[in-house]
Amino acid sequence: MVARAAQERREEVALSLAESEHEGVVTLDGALQRLERALGTLEGVVQHRVEVDRSVSGLKEDIQRLSEDRSQLASTLDKAEAKAARLEDANRDVSRRLVSAMESIRFVLEERGS
Repeated sequence: MVARAAQERREEVALSLAESEHEGVVTLDGALQRLERALGTLEGVVQHRVEVDRSVSGLKEDIQRLSEDRSQLASTLDKAEAKAARLEDANRDVSRRLVSAMESIRFVLEERGS
Protein backbone atom coordinates (compact mmCIF):
# COMPACT_ATOMS: atom_id res chain seq x y z
CA MET A 1 0.00 0.00 0.00
CA VAL A 2 2.82 2.40 0.91
CA ALA A 3 4.81 1.45 -2.17
CA ARG A 4 1.74 1.96 -4.34
CA ALA A 5 1.10 5.46 -2.96
CA ALA A 6 4.74 6.40 -3.45
CA GLN A 7 4.68 5.06 -7.02
CA GLU A 8 1.53 7.03 -7.80
CA ARG A 9 3.12 10.20 -6.40
CA ARG A 10 6.25 9.67 -8.51
CA GLU A 11 4.09 9.28 -11.56
CA GLU A 12 2.24 12.52 -10.71
CA VAL A 13 5.50 14.43 -10.33
CA ALA A 14 6.90 12.96 -13.55
CA LEU A 15 3.71 13.90 -15.42
CA SER A 16 3.78 17.40 -13.96
CA LEU A 17 7.42 17.85 -14.95
CA ALA A 18 6.73 16.54 -18.42
CA GLU A 19 3.85 19.00 -18.83
CA SER A 20 6.01 21.89 -17.61
CA GLU A 21 8.86 20.94 -19.92
CA HIS A 22 6.38 20.55 -22.74
CA GLU A 23 5.23 24.11 -22.12
CA GLY A 24 8.88 25.08 -22.15
CA VAL A 25 8.73 26.91 -18.82
CA VAL A 26 9.63 25.58 -15.38
CA THR A 27 8.80 28.26 -12.86
CA LEU A 28 10.11 28.44 -9.33
CA ASP A 29 6.56 28.60 -7.97
CA GLY A 30 5.59 25.47 -9.92
CA ALA A 31 8.67 23.65 -8.67
CA LEU A 32 7.93 24.69 -5.08
CA GLN A 33 4.33 23.51 -5.39
CA ARG A 34 5.47 20.16 -6.69
CA LEU A 35 8.02 19.93 -3.89
CA GLU A 36 5.35 20.73 -1.29
CA ARG A 37 3.04 18.08 -2.74
CA ALA A 38 5.87 15.56 -2.76
CA LEU A 39 6.77 16.39 0.85
CA GLY A 40 3.11 16.08 1.84
CA THR A 41 2.94 12.68 0.21
CA LEU A 42 6.19 11.64 1.87
CA GLU A 43 4.90 12.74 5.27
CA GLY A 44 1.73 10.71 4.70
CA VAL A 45 3.72 7.64 3.71
CA VAL A 46 6.03 8.00 6.72
CA GLN A 47 3.06 8.44 9.08
CA HIS A 48 1.42 5.34 7.63
CA ARG A 49 4.66 3.40 8.09
CA VAL A 50 4.91 4.51 11.73
CA GLU A 51 1.34 3.33 12.33
CA VAL A 52 2.06 -0.02 10.69
CA ASP A 53 5.21 -0.44 12.81
CA ARG A 54 3.22 0.40 15.95
CA SER A 55 0.57 -2.12 14.95
CA VAL A 56 3.18 -4.82 14.33
CA SER A 57 4.79 -4.06 17.69
CA GLY A 58 1.41 -4.38 19.39
CA LEU A 59 0.79 -7.70 17.67
CA LYS A 60 4.19 -8.98 18.80
CA GLU A 61 3.34 -8.03 22.40
CA ASP A 62 -0.02 -9.81 22.08
CA ILE A 63 1.71 -12.93 20.75
CA GLN A 64 4.17 -12.81 23.67
CA ARG A 65 1.32 -12.57 26.19
CA LEU A 66 -0.59 -15.39 24.49
CA SER A 67 2.52 -17.55 24.55
CA GLU A 68 2.97 -16.91 28.28
CA ASP A 69 -0.72 -17.71 28.88
CA ARG A 70 -0.34 -20.91 26.87
CA SER A 71 2.67 -21.94 28.95
CA GLN A 72 0.75 -21.33 32.18
CA LEU A 73 -2.26 -23.27 30.88
CA ALA A 74 -0.02 -26.16 29.80
CA SER A 75 1.54 -26.25 33.26
CA THR A 76 -1.88 -26.20 34.92
CA LEU A 77 -3.07 -28.99 32.61
CA ASP A 78 -0.01 -31.11 33.40
CA LYS A 79 -0.67 -30.70 37.14
CA ALA A 80 -4.36 -31.57 36.69
CA GLU A 81 -3.49 -34.67 34.66
CA ALA A 82 -0.98 -35.79 37.30
CA LYS A 83 -3.61 -35.30 40.04
CA ALA A 84 -6.18 -37.23 37.98
CA ALA A 85 -3.70 -40.09 37.57
CA ARG A 86 -3.07 -40.16 41.35
CA LEU A 87 -6.83 -40.16 42.01
CA GLU A 88 -7.32 -43.04 39.55
CA ASP A 89 -4.60 -45.01 41.33
CA ALA A 90 -6.20 -44.29 44.72
CA ASN A 91 -9.62 -45.27 43.33
CA ARG A 92 -8.27 -48.61 42.07
CA ASP A 93 -6.62 -49.24 45.44
CA VAL A 94 -9.82 -48.44 47.36
CA SER A 95 -11.84 -50.63 44.99
CA ARG A 96 -9.41 -53.50 45.44
CA ARG A 97 -9.60 -53.13 49.26
CA LEU A 98 -13.42 -53.00 49.17
CA VAL A 99 -13.56 -56.20 47.13
CA SER A 100 -11.17 -57.86 49.57
CA ALA A 101 -13.23 -56.66 52.55
CA MET A 102 -16.48 -57.87 50.96
CA GLU A 103 -14.95 -61.28 50.30
CA SER A 104 -13.75 -61.48 53.90
CA ILE A 105 -17.21 -60.55 55.19
CA ARG A 106 -18.86 -63.06 52.86
CA PHE A 107 -16.43 -65.77 54.02
CA VAL A 108 -17.16 -64.97 57.69
CA LEU A 109 -20.92 -64.98 57.07
CA GLU A 110 -20.71 -68.32 55.26
CA GLU A 111 -18.67 -69.80 58.11
CA ARG A 112 -21.21 -68.70 60.68
CA GLY A 113 -24.14 -69.73 58.57
CA SER A 114 -23.00 -73.26 58.05
